[in-house]
Amino acid sequence: MATVAVYSLKGGVGKTTLAVNLAWCSATLSARRTLLWDLDPQAAATFLLGGGTGKAQAQSVFSKDVEPAKLVHASATARLDLIGADASLRGLDLLFHELDKKKRLAKLLGQLDKAYDRMVLDCPPGLTETSEQVMRAADLIVVPVIPSPLSERALAEIEAHLGNKATGRLMPVHSMADRRRKLHAETIARNPGWPVIPMASVVETMAARRAPVGAFAGRTAGARAFAELWQAIERRLAKAKRKA
Repeated sequence: MATVAVYSLKGGVGKTTLAVNLAWCSATLSARRTLLWDLDPQAAATFLLGGGTGKAQAQSVFSKDVEPAKLVHASATARLDLIGADASLRGLDLLFHELDKKKRLAKLLGQLDKAYDRMVLDCPPGLTETSEQVMRAADLIVVPVIPSPLSERALAEIEAHLGNKATGRLMPVHSMADRRRKLHAETIARNPGWPVIPMASVVETMAARRAPVGAFAGRTAGARAFAELWQAIERRLAKAKRKA
């Protein structure tokens, strides 16, 4: 099993969009048994995959002896399951602080490793106790970066925070990119090795369709970009495995 976290200090950078589409690509294009774990109390990923109708109990897996498998729900996509988020996660940072168990999330993920090939974590923004747990648990941290100075600054802060631990584990991705804008085009040109997810109306349609782009518009440029990004992630994970 490998764990891929989609994380950024900033909100509104396309984090949830990436997480949902990458999880779909893992399950569909790579035929991996995949779990998307929504850790963001806004529960946007949960909504997009058709979840969020049960009672608020997402935090119970962290605070009580509730096995994470009991919160797993199947999605409409074969091989793609979901652990949904809800408002109870608003107190997760405080709970992690009170528990003082630095690898609580990693331990819970370990309980699921025989059931899944890939875990995708949709993380809340900010540098918090939850993000610290995520950084310890993830094999690869995908960081969406809008081609703009503020978003690049947020990436730099993550790199500085992780220090040597960032080596080989961070994967910046230009998100919501519009090459027609001069600033975007120049920023993308400075980072030619970064994958690019374009700004596209079909991506915005996800919320209305409550489905990943590949599920309803698989031939579009947006769907191809997510697929190419997932292929790059698989290559990174395979390379890391060979080194281990």
